[in-house]
Amino acid sequence: MAPPQWNETGKSDSNESLSNRNRPFGGISRRSLLAGLGALGAAGAMGAAAGCSRVPAVGAGHESLLERLRGQGTARVGIAGEVPYGYINKQGELTGEAPEIAKVIFKRLGVENVVPVPTEFGSLIPGLRSQQFDVVSAGMYITPERCEQVIFSDPEYIMLDAFIVRKGNPKGLYNYRDIVEKGARMASGTAYAEIDYAVANGVPRDDILVLPDQVAGLAAVEQGRVDVFAGTSLTVRQVVRGSNRAEATEPFQPVVDGEPAIGAGGFAFRPTSTDLRDAFNRELRELKKSGELLEIVKPFGFTEDEMTDLTAKELCS
Repeated sequence: MAPPQWNETGKSDSNESLSNRNRPFGGISRRSLLAGLGALGAAGAMGAAAGCSRVPAVGAGHESLLERLRGQGTARVGIAGEVPYGYINKQGELTGEAPEIAKVIFKRLGVENVVPVPTEFGSLIPGLRSQQFDVVSAGMYITPERCEQVIFSDPEYIMLDAFIVRKGNPKGLYNYRDIVEKGARMASGTAYAEIDYAVANGVPRDDILVLPDQVAGLAAVEQGRVDVFAGTSLTVRQVVRGSNRAEATEPFQPVVDGEPAIGAGGFAFRPTSTDLRDAFNRELRELKKSGELLEIVKPFGFTEDEMTDLTAKELCS
């Protein structure tokens, strides 16, 4: 997550379409992506709570969650109130790219209703494991560490990072190394992967202000409490709309130990819920194949550039 050399600003050309899934992402080939993933997995560079394919399958003594959900007619999904990934809109309705995908897939699996269970991002995996909900539907990044605690669907998207900075970007912050070199004050969200990216690039963990979400991050930048808030490019781009004191930087590919750190989000399930995960995956692959997945997520700012054919197994390894 050895790739091509990155330029001094860490910027990459993210405008190239990914309709051919073997084309580069941000200038990196699929082979380089997977090489980077392997390196990061070995180094354990991603911190935060974690899912993988090394989990027990449903068998004797395990109730089929899929059958139970079909009988109930309802699936509970954990969300973290993050636009555009999973949130409650002004009309009090569950929406976001992940919940809208979940609604389509669960209906095809014979589960008519999807009910939100809001929580903080850092509580999603603990809440899933303690059965507060049946699946995490929050666009959660798939990392080797998370893969030790939950199992993931294949990712529905792949994403670059971006910063919230003051208007005009007075300190010239374009990547994590810039934060170190310019002594900038940084913030990010609770359990965000961006914290680990920054630490791996030399930002002291204790110096990072951890905030509940991107809205709090925008306020911190606008008020001058920090110089930069790090998040996914979509999150950052959407939250700064309408702000006259802050702006989003251009998306960039985070690099850890010289390798691209791959940000790809998926749905998380309890390790015993392999039947549900596998059935969910089959429907997700059909949505990708037909092009329906892109149509579902387009209203939330996703483009073909964010589509991917990477698998959870590759990301967990």
